[in-house]
Amino acid sequence: MNETSNKPYISVVVPVYNEEGNVRELHRKIVEACKALGKSFEIIFIDDGSRDKTNEICRTLSPLKFIVQRKNFGQTAAFDAGFKNARGEIIITMDGDLQNDPADIPKLLEKMDEGYDVVSGWRVKRRDSLSKKIFSRTANFLRKILIDDGIHDSGCSLKAYRRECFEGLDLFGEMHRFIPALLKIQGFKVAEIPVKHHPRVHGVTKYNWKRGIKGFVDMISVWFWKKYSNRPLHLFGGGGLLVFSLGALLGIALVIGRIFFGFMLANRIWPLVAVFLLLMGIQLFVFGLLADIMTKSYYKTQGRMNYRIKEIIEN
Repeated sequence: MNETSNKPYISVVVPVYNEEGNVRELHRKIVEACKALGKSFEIIFIDDGSRDKTNEICRTLSPLKFIVQRKNFGQTAAFDAGFKNARGEIIITMDGDLQNDPADIPKLLEKMDEGYDVVSGWRVKRRDSLSKKIFSRTANFLRKILIDDGIHDSGCSLKAYRRECFEGLDLFGEMHRFIPALLKIQGFKVAEIPVKHHPRVHGVTKYNWKRGIKGFVDMISVWFWKKYSNRPLHLFGGGGLLVFSLGALLGIALVIGRIFFGFMLANRIWPLVAVFLLLMGIQLFVFGLLADIMTKSYYKTQGRMNYRIKEIIEN
């Protein structure tokens, strides 16, 4: 079997954003790895609003299904677009920066043959900067406390899924990191295996503190879905946590000042400010829950997602 079969066995889904130095070599390695398997396959690249030559280069690659988004909607939206356009029985995901190794695809499939629905890669030997490692390990620690999905490295994009995993699954925010957790909640069997991780050679990382905050808010969302009848959380959750934290810090400072330094609180506005911030933080957080539910319900009733695809190119 080869890539020209009507329905591929494997779909390799890769979001790309400003990866002009990586996409050609990545495509070559994916084709090489898939041909070695002897199974039919398709490769899907999703251009998430690149501003360099990524779009131009991808149009020259074959075989490739190339999805172009109208702007940068984020990696989760790109993955969701890829999943909805994939036709394979097994869907493989990876990053577009050449740090994941396509040569590990057979290992994912071998583990899946043991009866698992999801197999996640574990970058045991990370090839990232110290700051990125710290962010990642902190996120993994918090995820273990809140979700405990049995995955050491949820940030690794190299994963394999059975097609049925994505039936009725819509992704929002930064949810792509928590797909195994969401699927495990639904009863799918999840496993993890060590995979290779290479240092980035071309381009720059897209991860920053803003994505870290969004990821944490989405982590709370998964916890909320797991604990409370699958009701989601998003938009204003981060703002609520920030305001609540400011109120808590102010309250602690006032208590310490009163006990240890004799700071008088009578007829002063600061205790009221602390209480106000705490209550406002809680209200914003609750409003975030309600807003998230309404937003997802809106898109479902409209029969569309929170992004629009400009075009789909098949070479």
